[in-house]
Amino acid sequence: MSKPVVLIAEQLSPATIDALGPDFDVRHVDGTDRPVLLSALADAHAVLVRSATKIDAEALAAAPNLKVVARAGVGLDNVDIKQATTSGVMVVNAPTSNIISAAELTVGHILSLARRIPAAHASLSGGAWKRSSYTGTELFEKTVGIIGLGRIGALIAARLQAFDMKVVAYDPYVTSARAQQLGVQLLGLDELLEQSDFVTIHMPKTPETTGMIGAAQLKLMKPTSYVVNVARGGLIDEEALFEALTTGEIAGAGLDVFTSEPPAEGGTAHKLLDLPNVVVTPHLGASTEEAQEKAGVSVARSVRLALGGELVPDAVNVAGGVIDPYVRPGIPLVEKLGQIFSALSHSPLTSLDIEVHGELKDYEVGVLKLAALKGVFTNVVSETVSYVNAPLLAEQRGVEVRLLVDDDSPEYRNVITLRGALSDGSQLSVSGTLTGPKQVEKLVGINGHAIELPIEKHHVVMLYTDRPGIVAVYGQKFGEAGINIAGMQIARETAGGQALSVLTVDSPVEDALLEEVSSAIHADLFRQIEITEA
Repeated sequence: MSKPVVLIAEQLSPATIDALGPDFDVRHVDGTDRPVLLSALADAHAVLVRSATKIDAEALAAAPNLKVVARAGVGLDNVDIKQATTSGVMVVNAPTSNIISAAELTVGHILSLARRIPAAHASLSGGAWKRSSYTGTELFEKTVGIIGLGRIGALIAARLQAFDMKVVAYDPYVTSARAQQLGVQLLGLDELLEQSDFVTIHMPKTPETTGMIGAAQLKLMKPTSYVVNVARGGLIDEEALFEALTTGEIAGAGLDVFTSEPPAEGGTAHKLLDLPNVVVTPHLGASTEEAQEKAGVSVARSVRLALGGELVPDAVNVAGGVIDPYVRPGIPLVEKLGQIFSALSHSPLTSLDIEVHGELKDYEVGVLKLAALKGVFTNVVSETVSYVNAPLLAEQRGVEVRLLVDDDSPEYRNVITLRGALSDGSQLSVSGTLTGPKQVEKLVGINGHAIELPIEKHHVVMLYTDRPGIVAVYGQKFGEAGINIAGMQIARETAGGQALSVLTVDSPVEDALLEEVSSAIHADLFRQIEITEA
């Protein structure tokens, strides 16, 4: 079999290639050469990019086999996530790869502002010796205000506490207990701005946070204070910042990011570059050898998981998160239950409950909901179904989906049931479990009929009125057609009532034979189930 094609569209570290391993056909292309990129995407199963390559609707349409887009970094402005989701393509990034680099750059900006290092360097390099012109200020016992106490904010707090600075923070999503653990005092935004000698921003860029530091906020700051932004351009209103810096409302600013990058000639951001009380860097937050290597290795691992059919913790368009080892074996089981459910359905699905019973109650099992939806739609729709677009397919079809969890499982340690309502008013349920040290996948229930049969590639399910001789009828007909029955389970509630028979067969059964057998036994339900491996 040919290896999956992994396209590397920008320069990545050698460690990235090593992390991919030998299982892929790794190809290199210049992602900024649009025609070449589109041509190369035709064969790609995965593409790795940094910030220069645009993976938009056109690129996705050119990549019929694409399963994952991997951004070796944090920002995803160059990837059309919405279109990728619709196309069933997973998008992954490396959200923690640059956190140390970004934290250290922030501290560097603060020190550069406090001690006027860049200006003093430029003066001395120009031949002047002006010690008295570059008197700075100590960080000792000053107050730093951190806006956004996430992973980077917490790292900055720890580093600046080593300077004996007082650390205050504003973050509406951080509890007082977490702040206390970090040795940080939580304040309202206005209070933080009024009290801080240095303000540093570490928030995501959203409609709510864009321009969150504007003219009104800058007026609250001390005339001796400084503001630093290495997070996202646009969090500070650049017009208001220029005004505050040129009128003496604040003492200075350290900027690594801008609303447009590079700053356009004649724009406000470009005017900021010329101010003597501003320290600027060209978006260097992730520009360390260590961060680049961590980003590449991280997304390479994610690509391996994605192309292996597994969920990826760093996927930005898949709700799943980190999967506990105890939960992981249930994923392929639930996918197969979804396929069995669809094969047994006789009318469109209107609602689906994924019921998780037993010890799994104590674990995060949201991934099983995704697995169920992927299984349900795998053999139903024409497009490729993935963990990414399965919820979207359910939403588009008006299927209400719920995940229900409890500890009620008297016969097995865990049982997972897919229970759905169909458009004709009927209901359908299938149940499965994992048994033994080898975690054998078993089908243990269909519409309340208790069975226990290992799930294999080919099954035939029959529902008929219980009476003597039925097994002989279908056994003979399958035997005459050369269909070997490898396993069988029969369940009934009462003698002479309805009986459910589930067969494991070694090969697919032709439709004509299925119809013949169904007619011969007067079956109320007769379905062939073929499990498609992920």
